[in-house]
Amino acid sequence: MKISKEEILHIANLADLNIEEEEIEKYALNLQDILNFSNIVNNAPVDELNITIGANEKKNVFRKDEIKVFEDNEALLQNAPSKEQNMFKIPKVL
Repeated sequence: MKISKEEILHIANLADLNIEEEEIEKYALNLQDILNFSNIVNNAPVDELNITIGANEKKNVFRKDEIKVFEDNEALLQNAPSKEQNMFKIPKVL
């Protein structure tokens, strides 16, 4: 399937691109290359392949949420730029 000049101009208009007359052929060749490659991918033989979702088999490798009590709150609060009532004081977030 050959890309026409009118199709290039229509796509450029949809994408709000201002292309010059001498650029149309370059865009047509690039778009044709993309369409040819997508045609190769679409026609690739995949009948005998196993389904693959990711590169490895790991799923949900998140750590479990656990409450841990920190014994030395004073040492922790020494790092705070500002504190109030034995807690970190942060700017209001609205």
